[in-house]
Amino acid sequence: MSCIGPAGGRPDVKLALKIPRDRPFDVVGLGLNAVDFLCVIPRFPEPNTKLRMLQFARQGGGQVATALVTCARLGLRTKYIGKVGSDDLGRFSRASLVEEGVEASDVMVAVGARSQFAVILVEGATGDRTILWDRDARLALRPDELDPEKVCAGRVLHLDGHDVAAPLQAARWARARGIPVVLDAETVKEGTAELVRCVDVLITAAGFPQELSGVTDEAKALRALARLGPSVVCVTLGVRGALALYRGRFFPAPAFKVECVDTTGAGDVFHGAFIYGMLKGWALQTILRFANAAAAMKCRGLGGRQAIPTLHELREFLRHGET
Repeated sequence: MSCIGPAGGRPDVKLALKIPRDRPFDVVGLGLNAVDFLCVIPRFPEPNTKLRMLQFARQGGGQVATALVTCARLGLRTKYIGKVGSDDLGRFSRASLVEEGVEASDVMVAVGARSQFAVILVEGATGDRTILWDRDARLALRPDELDPEKVCAGRVLHLDGHDVAAPLQAARWARARGIPVVLDAETVKEGTAELVRCVDVLITAAGFPQELSGVTDEAKALRALARLGPSVVCVTLGVRGALALYRGRFFPAPAFKVECVDTTGAGDVFHGAFIYGMLKGWALQTILRFANAAAAMKCRGLGGRQAIPTLHELREFLRHGET
């Protein structure tokens, strides 16, 4: 495993997280799934013009769903809990998980609802993307729709913060049973701070720490979030890599340089790879490097899932890749 280890520098720091062993799954994920319509364009269009696409694809997407696909490709046993509409998009979204080996028997169907989808404009020259999305309100998960036995069937519980009430209930159940909770946080809503208090590992998008804490300084914002309760607070920073705070110490992790095709889903893949490293008991520096590598490799392909690497591919990349 030496090819996965940290590049050097500070001594390894292991995460003091107790992870149970006797569970049917390694990871249970509860949260968003979606269908992504990806349009690669030469440039962002001007109003009242026509622009021919360079490439088009339809893929499964969504924060938690894509993180679980990452975990599955790395060899973990995964289960997804979420909701789709009773339409073709819902059937496609569920099938995209099953095809990857994600257990999806508890995906709920909101009859009459349209499944979540997004139109993603990817600028061909840079890989930067603009996301236009829609989510039917009937897709929201409610706490009374959850089964604690199914939610707590994994060694780790992975959540996003889109529907706050259901993830909050799930997090409380998991914590009561000694199951570590990981939260993918992008936006601040009513109840988000309370949800953050109930998780062990908080991994956020850039800007979230400042938005929730009201503190503009990045490092101070991370410290403010850590005071809410998570053992680990981490922010993904795109080309800057990631920055984690653990036990009062900051751990910067530079990004890997790759030829970027599309950044869609990079954060979701980072989450999945981070969870893999947690389950393997790796040092924090090793986990961050591994997760950054997985996210970078994903960016070499179109969409959130096309280029998610296998464990073998990641090991080869880390053996030869340079940050």
